[in-house]
Amino acid sequence: MKQCKQSRVATFGVRVRCCSLLVPVLFAVLAAVSFGRVRADGGAPNLAYVVGTQQGIGVIDVAQRKVAQQFSIAGNPSMILLSFDGRLLYVTQPGAGRVAALAAKTGQMICSAAYPGHPALLALSSDGTVLYAAGLNETTILALDAQTCAIQRSIQAPEPIPWLAVAGITTTSGFQTQLWVAGTGAVSILNQQGQVLDRVPVPGGPRFLCLPGNLTAYVATRQGSIVAVDMLTHQVFATLLKGGSFGSMDFDAVTGEIFVPDQQHNQVDVIFPVLNGAGTLPHEPERVIPVGGSPRAIAVTNDGAFGFVALSGGKVDMLDIPGRQLIATIAVGGQPGFIITGPFPPQDVPIPQSPQPVTSPLAIILPVSVAAVLLLGALVVVFFFLRRRNRT
Repeated sequence: MKQCKQSRVATFGVRVRCCSLLVPVLFAVLAAVSFGRVRADGGAPNLAYVVGTQQGIGVIDVAQRKVAQQFSIAGNPSMILLSFDGRLLYVTQPGAGRVAALAAKTGQMICSAAYPGHPALLALSSDGTVLYAAGLNETTILALDAQTCAIQRSIQAPEPIPWLAVAGITTTSGFQTQLWVAGTGAVSILNQQGQVLDRVPVPGGPRFLCLPGNLTAYVATRQGSIVAVDMLTHQVFATLLKGGSFGSMDFDAVTGEIFVPDQQHNQVDVIFPVLNGAGTLPHEPERVIPVGGSPRAIAVTNDGAFGFVALSGGKVDMLDIPGRQLIATIAVGGQPGFIITGPFPPQDVPIPQSPQPVTSPLAIILPVSVAAVLLLGALVVVFFFLRRRNRT
């Protein structure tokens, strides 16, 4: 997954207030104007990595819909993340007290770092240069160099940690990477140096976090609810779901929809994105997708085409997201607990010697925006001219 998977849309420092029907449009616009900052597992699909298989990590070939490779990893690996370029696969090894970076193509270990406990959680900084590692229900967070695994600093969280996520926020003082750390009764917001910026009490106690942008955070609680937190005011403003047992979430970077594994009902709940102050909240969930077992985690590809659901019992369900249907069940063995999709095109695809120039999104968006403003202005001028002439 994207570690809900981490997106880095810049915040413009203003409160967005609009009709709830315009929320998906807003998410799409934010994704466009952020010029590639939104990331959902590194890119469009060609591989999916699932941890907790019989040998440790299974690599699913998306086109063939089967396990194409297995990486033998000791230490009971529990969570994985990909570097933004898809070259490195980060893995926690709680049984060995270690965090490792592997070559995503071969599984060869590139570097590792000892953790003073049992590391089980990972998050990447907004620029992909710092890897954060924490132990499940422990309080130590290590900041590691994402290329060399060198320890940069140790951070102490205010409470035992069930989940960890990163947000990239643009404020009046500039761009800032924030750590959103779930605790026993609240979500603590830390800066990169580990200083607590704020604390958001969450009824029911936070368990999982999903930060698809920087406007709304989605929090799954231990008491079986999903609440929405305003990321500007740091206030819980809505309870979206109740009565489930929810796993680690992910989001569709195209539509902004949140995909929530519901272990109690053997389904994935799809939440319509919400904004504080946007008017009447929609009925949630927007829809449900039945799956073939108890879902523990989900990963949605960056283009919103496919979803991969890790199921208890050694299987992964593959979903057609636009088609809203299950299209394959893949046997992976073991007890899959976390899943993430890889970059596209594959790293071994040859790059043309003389690639065609790529047009910058700014080069497209800016002229279109200017033309639209000029056209609107011309229509206003014509309207008032005709109105005045008719009066005379």
